[in-house]
Amino acid sequence: MIKGFWAKKIGMTQVFSGNKVVPVTVIDTSSWFVTDVKTEKRDGYNAVQVGRVRKRYEGQAFSSEWLKKKKMFFSTVREIRAKDSVENIQIGQVAQFDSNFAEGSFVDVRGITKGCGFAGVFKRHGFAGGPSSHGDTMGRRTGSLSFMRREGRVIKGKKMPGHMGAVQRAVEGLEIVKVQQDPHVVLVKGSIPGKAGSFVFVCDRVKG
Repeated sequence: MIKGFWAKKIGMTQVFSGNKVVPVTVIDTSSWFVTDVKTEKRDGYNAVQVGRVRKRYEGQAFSSEWLKKKKMFFSTVREIRAKDSVENIQIGQVAQFDSNFAEGSFVDVRGITKGCGFAGVFKRHGFAGGPSSHGDTMGRRTGSLSFMRREGRVIKGKKMPGHMGAVQRAVEGLEIVKVQQDPHVVLVKGSIPGKAGSFVFVCDRVKG
């Protein structure tokens, strides 16, 4: 059984669970097809290769011609590793592996965080700055960068301005609130990495 699936992040909203409001992230699991099946005998590992068709081809039946020009027909192609040999999965079938997850189960979500370009210490590291009664420029800088000696080196890990975001991150232990088949969306409690429209990978919990 494939215990993971690729999906497209739509955005955040909220749903009611009894008398409580639950913040959820909506991810789209539609328009994914199996494009290849990797085996340990042929490729050295077991996996299922899936691709999401481009918007212009959504709703169309799978064609074998798509496999000859994957870049033309698929916006992205990804793999899902499997521990054992993959059975009962055919190339061209719809990759709706989200049906293997039940509502109330806990998963890990991995994705690429939103890129923020070059950011200062306020945004990148959450510096608070100086007191408001001493001017708007006090405490906005990073502070001392080195040791109290001549030509001292900068300490590794020093919090400084620089490139922020666009790195792979995983959020662990998120609850699946709802698995909906029409349309094919999954609601996950809380926030997940990435901006709206980015691709994320949902899998079983690695820890616990």
